Amino acid sequence: MKTAVVILNWNGKKLMEQFLPSVLASTYTNKRVIVADNASTDDSVSFLKEKFPSVELIINPGNEGFAKGYNTALKQVKADYYVLLNSDVEVEPGWIEPVIDLMESDKTIAACQPKLLAYHDKDSFEYAGACGGWIDHLGYPFCRGRVFEVCEKDEGQYNKAAPCLWASGASMFVRASSYHEMNGLDEYFFAHQEEIDLCWRFQLAGYSVFVQPASVVYHVGGGTLPKGNARKTYLNFRNNLVMIHKNLPWHSRCWKIPLRIVLNGVVAVKEVFGGNGSAFWAIAKAHRHYISWVLFVKSEWKPATRRNKNFGGWY
Repeated sequence: MKTAVVILNWNGKKLMEQFLPSVLASTYTNKRVIVADNASTDDSVSFLKEKFPSVELIINPGNEGFAKGYNTALKQVKADYYVLLNSDVEVEPGWIEPVIDLMESDKTIAACQPKLLAYHDKDSFEYAGACGGWIDHLGYPFCRGRVFEVCEKDEGQYNKAAPCLWASGASMFVRASSYHEMNGLDEYFFAHQEEIDLCWRFQLAGYSVFVQPASVVYHVGGGTLPKGNARKTYLNFRNNLVMIHKNLPWHSRCWKIPLRIVLNGVVAVKEVFGGNGSAFWAIAKAHRHYISWVLFVKSEWKPATRRNKNFGGWY
């Protein structure tokens, strides 16, 4: 099947210089390797043209973030499968084949991720996706192999392909027809948790999401917005509230979202006492903009068709 590996880039010349050779060395034959550039201000584009002429280039009109950046690029890419791959990921030569084989064996699988290990500690799972993502009853994301800040050692405990709630955007295989059926990623999110929202919508629509640990990649993480960055805190808190509002049924969100706002407030106060006042204001801003979304933006959003009415036992 024709598979397009699409790497979204913004000022990532050093990362591509380091990691793009491993992608190009992938053994899967029917592949395209594409870099979608989000209006980089470094010399990424000229570097790619000179050093990696076999890589296709898509130039987005501005820094559109993860969500709109991929939507803009993938409208221009014809393939059976897309691989949304971060620029800070090293891959093994045969990483594509196991995932495509799994998705071809079950046409209901709309998205799938490989096993994500930490680039700087290759015996441990990586924070951004580990071995398949889930969310708890209140909408907090976690993974097989990672809960809160604790990442497990990979000892083969999750080596069977299995369903999950979300596949990591660091390395996410997506069936192209399903991606466009769902109108892609929600561009309001800009970045962070948009892949969780998409995978949740996939499953509400009757598709499934899997992790295939026979495929292994190594993720650096924090390449664009490092941990502790106030912008990252804001996006994570805002987008999480928007996501659970969109995908929970009304009888769940009417009490879970107020509770989440209270719990978020506790986190904000804790950050103040920890000397991180910028995180407090980032969380306050996230709450304010979530309310603005409910009042002014929500009407533009079309709810996912709930064909799978039994999905999501945490409701």
